[in-house]
Amino acid sequence: MLDLRKMARHCVLAVLLAAAAPPVAGAVDLADQQILRKGNGAEPATLDPHKAEGVPDHNILRDLLEGLVTDGPKGELLPGAAESWDISPDASVYTFHMRKGAKWSNGDPVTAEDFVYSLRRVVDPKTGSKYSFLVYPIKNAEAITAGKEPPETLGAEVVDPMTLKVTLKAPTAYFLALLAHGAASPVNRGAVEKFGAQFTRPGNFVGNGAYVLKEWTPQSQVVLAKNPGYWDADAVKITEVIYYPTEDNNTDLKRYRAGEVDMTNEVPNDQLAFIKQNFPNEFRVGPYLGTYYYGFNLEQKPFKDNPKLRQALSLAIDRKTLVEKVTAAGELPAYGWVPPGVQGYVSQTPAIAELSQEQRNEKAKQLYAEAGYSADKPLTVEIRYNTNDNHKKIAIAIASMWKQTLGVDATLINEEFKVFLENRKQKKVTQAFRAGWIGDYNDANTFAELLLSDAGLNDFGFSNAKYDALVRQASLTVDMANRSQMLEEAERILLDEQPMAPVYFYVVKRLVKPYVLNYEPTILNRNPTRWLAIAKH
Repeated sequence: MLDLRKMARHCVLAVLLAAAAPPVAGAVDLADQQILRKGNGAEPATLDPHKAEGVPDHNILRDLLEGLVTDGPKGELLPGAAESWDISPDASVYTFHMRKGAKWSNGDPVTAEDFVYSLRRVVDPKTGSKYSFLVYPIKNAEAITAGKEPPETLGAEVVDPMTLKVTLKAPTAYFLALLAHGAASPVNRGAVEKFGAQFTRPGNFVGNGAYVLKEWTPQSQVVLAKNPGYWDADAVKITEVIYYPTEDNNTDLKRYRAGEVDMTNEVPNDQLAFIKQNFPNEFRVGPYLGTYYYGFNLEQKPFKDNPKLRQALSLAIDRKTLVEKVTAAGELPAYGWVPPGVQGYVSQTPAIAELSQEQRNEKAKQLYAEAGYSADKPLTVEIRYNTNDNHKKIAIAIASMWKQTLGVDATLINEEFKVFLENRKQKKVTQAFRAGWIGDYNDANTFAELLLSDAGLNDFGFSNAKYDALVRQASLTVDMANRSQMLEEAERILLDEQPMAPVYFYVVKRLVKPYVLNYEPTILNRNPTRWLAIAKH
């Protein structure tokens, strides 16, 4: 059995040591004007950290707010609003010591009470957070979200203004990593109570991060300015960061080539050969803990109660061709749900991965017929995707594969990101839909919990009692080997039921100007601006 107490204390020591040696720009002369311009994908849906779901939202929130634990420049965990913590011998109680001198952007001190209020807000059903499941390891969190207990019963309490005690329902090896996620970020109670839903607007937003919200012009830009009251402000070099909504990757590339952005959000797949030839030293690629997939709505026809149809469509996707001809940036074909490389976990690969695509196609035809479809009675289905050139190209390719192999008539529907997410959530009009899941922390649980029957982001409508039992039991299991076995069995159930068709495992791929210092691709694709700087150029 792995000693969680030793592991946790080792983690504390490691992050404290890492915090003692922040990155530096070295001998490079810095530019007089420290302004960073980033492509950021879709327009952010919200800057309420407890309601935010999309990556674009969290990219901005990572600069505006700081949790008890935060992300380092290479993806490591560092002390954030808490400067240190103690862990009980049984690893079930964490005592956080708040950072002395840390302030909100309005000058108020950051205290333990701020985090008790914020953690209660995440799990309070009135908030409507889709990410409340992230803090389920905290005692009573799940019962509160289900409306069975009041928020005041959450296992988070103020010992004194600078000391916070958090009690877990069971030892959780990845608990510190959870606290670096945006859903565990604090909000300023005064601002929330004064402005209500408008607390996220410029002039109203009160944060404790390295930056403050200066401007938010929808579909144009979000501008952040350096927070002079941030506890580590002297080490922050970038004075202003501008986030541009860039759903169109080709437009993002054009702006990069014109010198209008310093970092793209990603790059258009059909321009990779050009990019590799013309920007070999600026094209940055790295592993990314995420799975790109096609989800099926199990609450509506044609996929409700029809696993054979779902399996047939999954089999008919030629993943090797997709990653070699369409995405072409080093992505790996995905036949399982959990990406390879997750700590302490063996990703489950179904037997069909060993077949040739021709053999998979034959099996797909058999299942398609058993599901009640044929050339005379073809499946008619809608594929939804959020507006993005890369997603469009993949949707066209998959629709073509389904047509060629099975005779499926697919209609492509693209939607603005907010509308797309809402339709997925409602599960009324969606049939097949493009999606991606990026791990919130490096543990298989971050993929497993998404498919729990009551998970807020379970857009499939997937519900399996045995799956739920395995994932929940794993969350209470201290023995790491037994825990992994439970999660692996749960993944096998998932792959048999096929509520989604995994397509590929992600890589981070973007262009970064050579004068942007300290940028490192990280497995969670988190790059807080506080670690970056602009060299003279």
